[in-house]
Amino acid sequence: MKIAIVNDMPMAVEALRRALAFEPAHQIVWVAYNGAEAVEQCARLTPDLILMDLIMPVMDGVEATRQIMAATPCAIVIVTVDRQQNVHRVFEAMGHGALDVVDTPALGAGNPKEAAAPLLRKILNIGWLIGQRSPQVKTEPAPLRKAVQRHGLVAIGSSAGGPAALETLLRGLPRDFPAAVVLVQHVDQVFAAGMADWLSSSADLPVRLAREGEPPQPGTVLLAGTNHHIRLLKDGTLAYTAEPVNEIYRPSIDVFFESVARYWSGDAVGVLLTGMGRDGAQGLKLMRQQGYLTIAQDQQSSAVYGMPKAAAAIDAAVEIRSLELIAPRLMEIFYP
Repeated sequence: MKIAIVNDMPMAVEALRRALAFEPAHQIVWVAYNGAEAVEQCARLTPDLILMDLIMPVMDGVEATRQIMAATPCAIVIVTVDRQQNVHRVFEAMGHGALDVVDTPALGAGNPKEAAAPLLRKILNIGWLIGQRSPQVKTEPAPLRKAVQRHGLVAIGSSAGGPAALETLLRGLPRDFPAAVVLVQHVDQVFAAGMADWLSSSADLPVRLAREGEPPQPGTVLLAGTNHHIRLLKDGTLAYTAEPVNEIYRPSIDVFFESVARYWSGDAVGVLLTGMGRDGAQGLKLMRQQGYLTIAQDQQSSAVYGMPKAAAAIDAAVEIRSLELIAPRLMEIFYP
């Protein structure tokens, strides 16, 4: 994979170089020491992946991510030494299309290969996401639903660009919204709690991490909170599961949507937002086959038009809507 590094700290650049050296297939094509330089370099040579710092002079990583994704889009992973302090900037960058976030590998501490492992694992996953994996084709229909829910459910999936899209969507729903909302966003579990707090600070509805064994409830937004998949069980409660272990998207939107198609018996709407790859498209189609309304975000309002495009291509979405029109549509459905 052709990789670029954007970081103003020489020690961080060296740490990243040493980490990448453990995988000979990775090639560092250029290094930029601020965001403005990164935008220029990317226009000349767009890499497969950029490892982007957040705090830099001239132009920070958030603005650099925004400009790169608008002009020469490619996969971007945020690399930071202080993820907790920078949590809002992390999600702002992800709102512009950054795919994930990881700590800067420690230089000279402990086992260098172990220190590099989290970064190399992220890069391996990104490689799958940007096209090195053939999508699995699932043709079997979902079984009939057998659960007992009576209130409504909004099942939402998102990936690259998702945090900002979710913030916009949730701001459009009032505190007395009568349906339950469950979010599946591709984000590492160490950032999930911070993301829930960040979304809750701007929404009227409370947002928190979904707990093992609880049912979705009206008036609360639940966010998948681990690197395991989340699914709905026959008794109407939520559960985290490692299966399927070979699913590269974690947590997988397909896994959750398919469980909704299988077990939810009340009204439901499936919503697939911005993101790279194909996760959620097959699950959304199963929800449509079960008679549920399914909505995909349109290209113009998507930071990355991958997952919604995949859903549209297989006719999984009943409606394709601009982001700002999705919340009003949910209001129409659940406020008769």
